[in-house]
Amino acid sequence: MSNFGRVLTAMVTPFAAGGGVDYAETERLAIYLTQHGSDGIVVCGTTGESPTLTWEEEHELFRVVKQAVGENTPVIAGTGSNSTTEAISATEKAMKLGLDGSLQVVPYYNKPPAEGLYQHFAAIAQACPEIDILLYNIPGRTSKDLPAETVARLAEIPNIIGIKEASGQLDRTSHLRQLVPPEFAIYSGDDSLTLPMVSIGANGVVSVASHLVGDRLQEMLEAFTTGNTAKATEIHLQLFPLFKSLFIATNPIPIKAALHLQGWGTEKLRLPLVQASESVRDELKTVLANLDLVE
Repeated sequence: MSNFGRVLTAMVTPFAAGGGVDYAETERLAIYLTQHGSDGIVVCGTTGESPTLTWEEEHELFRVVKQAVGENTPVIAGTGSNSTTEAISATEKAMKLGLDGSLQVVPYYNKPPAEGLYQHFAAIAQACPEIDILLYNIPGRTSKDLPAETVARLAEIPNIIGIKEASGQLDRTSHLRQLVPPEFAIYSGDDSLTLPMVSIGANGVVSVASHLVGDRLQEMLEAFTTGNTAKATEIHLQLFPLFKSLFIATNPIPIKAALHLQGWGTEKLRLPLVQASESVRDELKTVLANLDLVE
């Protein structure tokens, strides 16, 4: 297990009615997550609507969340960019704030070759040696895959300590586990693949569902770790409808709607994302009710 833990929540960013970041609700949600199964929190990732946040808003979110959860909960800053210079600048700010880690997504749109990917991540790690870096492979959003062989090269850099793997390919997890050192952490980037990936060498999950069922995810992983695979499978199958329903529209539309159904101030999104449709909301209500997550 990495020093980040095994259940990391990719936290949503609450917005106020006027469109600004609701820092008070952000603080309240961050504390709640730490009390309900989250070992660590990822701030300003995709689920946090990072493309529509300003650098100033992101910097303040880093500060607010870290202050809220304290020293015992790792906070990982989403400071990746398709500009190496911008990624370094944002990561330096997170490092100076005393954050515990940085999530670095594969550069999107400009589609660098494997050597460019290596040089990009290596430059960030070298410029920010006092912060641990979690790579983030999500080719469905970036249109570029981070090859396992490149990950293995990057794993030789001391402060690159793991990867959020969201390619959706179980064989990739097996390949990575063969190539990287045992202490290099592999996190599932898909809730529905957490248990399968852990069974072949992953360490945990960077989760969306943990906003709602963090304790259950911990219970599932603990059951698997202690050899009770039947119980782990049972929990996985119970939660599977939730895992799928949280992605029936573009993330984070469904999770923000689900949290709002529970009473959180998370209904608002920033364009170009829009609020959940009535059909999405109805499906979420049914799934949440079946899991006793709403009345």
